[in-house]
Amino acid sequence: MPIWKRPVDLDALNQANRNTLMDALGIRVTAIDDDALYGTLPVDERTRQPFGFLHGGASVALAETLGSIAANLAADPGCVCMGVEVNANHLKAVRSGVVTGCARPLQIGRSIQVWDIRLENEQQELVCVARITVAVRERR
Repeated sequence: MPIWKRPVDLDALNQANRNTLMDALGIRVTAIDDDALYGTLPVDERTRQPFGFLHGGASVALAETLGSIAANLAADPGCVCMGVEVNANHLKAVRSGVVTGCARPLQIGRSIQVWDIRLENEQQELVCVARITVAVRERR
């Protein structure tokens, strides 16, 4: 049974990210299933650090983006979710290609949600694990 409480339209989600950090970094929401949201981040001149590896901040931006979007889709329609804490462990360097992230809930509560986000390289090797905690508030 799906956890989503709002209609999901991948094109609309990506359109909403136009002219934002997500757009600048090339982050795209690519798929959704009953309990997970997926997205990608290119490893290129926008997302590498000076030594030629994927910048840890770019990985965190992908993780927080997926977790935040998922949280809002899983919240009641009258609510908005805002990140209050994010942490990440960078496990493997990436020089090129595309990183794919998957956000799954650890807890979907009425006031707090916690999401686990795993990022993998094109060889499906774990690159980064992240966790985001979001506050759920009534939209004003």
